[in-house]
Amino acid sequence: MPRRTPQQPTYGRLFTLPGTRAFTAGNLIARLPAGMLSVSAVVMIAGTRGSYALAGAVTATGLAATATTAPWIARLTDRHGQSRTALPATAVAALGSLSLLLCVHYGAPDWTLFAAYTATATTPNTGGMSRARWAHLLADDPEALHMANSFEQAADELCFMLGPALAAFLCGTFFPEAGTLVGAVLLVTGILIFTAQRATEPPPSPTPKGSSPLRAPGIPPLIAGFIATGAVFGAMEVATLAYADAAGHRTAGGAVLALQAAGSCAAGLLYGRLKPAGSPQHRLRWCLLAMSTLMSLPLLAASTLDSLPALATALLPAGMATAPTMITAMTLVQHRTPEGRLNEGMSLAVTGLLLGIACGSAAAGWTTDHASPTAAFWLPVAAATSALLVGVQGRTTP
Repeated sequence: MPRRTPQQPTYGRLFTLPGTRAFTAGNLIARLPAGMLSVSAVVMIAGTRGSYALAGAVTATGLAATATTAPWIARLTDRHGQSRTALPATAVAALGSLSLLLCVHYGAPDWTLFAAYTATATTPNTGGMSRARWAHLLADDPEALHMANSFEQAADELCFMLGPALAAFLCGTFFPEAGTLVGAVLLVTGILIFTAQRATEPPPSPTPKGSSPLRAPGIPPLIAGFIATGAVFGAMEVATLAYADAAGHRTAGGAVLALQAAGSCAAGLLYGRLKPAGSPQHRLRWCLLAMSTLMSLPLLAASTLDSLPALATALLPAGMATAPTMITAMTLVQHRTPEGRLNEGMSLAVTGLLLGIACGSAAAGWTTDHASPTAAFWLPVAAATSALLVGVQGRTTP
């Protein structure tokens, strides 16, 4: 396989490498449910059981289970290859989503919702597997790899932009379980396409040379930062959905959230076109400062203007710092992860992110039920400030 892109890297030239278009298409299909399933679960459970606290707790439990399971699956992926691990893991996750759908539809006890959603913890880290392929193909071209990482983050944001809107549309237009059903089908379809592209798959490492990424210098502070950043996402999602519901526009919640992802997607693509300057750690601190500042805009819109259109407008610039933050942090993970453990290292980063989303989602659900949706917008501000403090105290070398 070619390992360099010709001339100055551009997004178009990235996809001149054989096989990159096919694995990217499959990965995008498989990644779209990441933005659908949690929103679908919240809308489905809150709509049928009448409790955002229960909905937030169920999704938080599933995400916490993912945080425990994902590193183990990623370790197997590094040792045995992506194709051999992703297919069975996806099958189990899809069955978990379908089980949740049936439990909600037939009015099963609340504890069954927790059990069913926990099974979705085996969902493969599709974004991490795609980044691992780019790192394998572009190992000797840092600028092209920076652009590929930026594209992947923009793809994440695109999926989180379209996913919530699609989930809210399906659940509100057809039936409450429609979002979960479509998400499960897309996940299986995308993974089948992605894993069929064997030529771009990184070779397995049956005996990795390095120790666990958690023991690598500089990785633990990064994981702590991912947890805090995840709390921003989880709290903002539940707070926005609850705010839209309280305003009498439940089906518009996903579209409002899509504006945050749209801002992040645009910022990520622009960031990828810029030539990296300075150390990644230094760039990360500036990104965290911007994120902690911009996250106050949705709070001001909800508390001062008390308007859903104002909140939607505020979410667009609020999302603009999240993609550069994630791109830079993922670059640091790639730099610091021991050889032969790249899938595991990036999975740990995503695990931290999911753990933070779980905590933020549960906290926002509790705040919404016991205070108000507006009060829940304080949580993303607090989480972003925590991420900044972790980043400022982090290690200074890349």
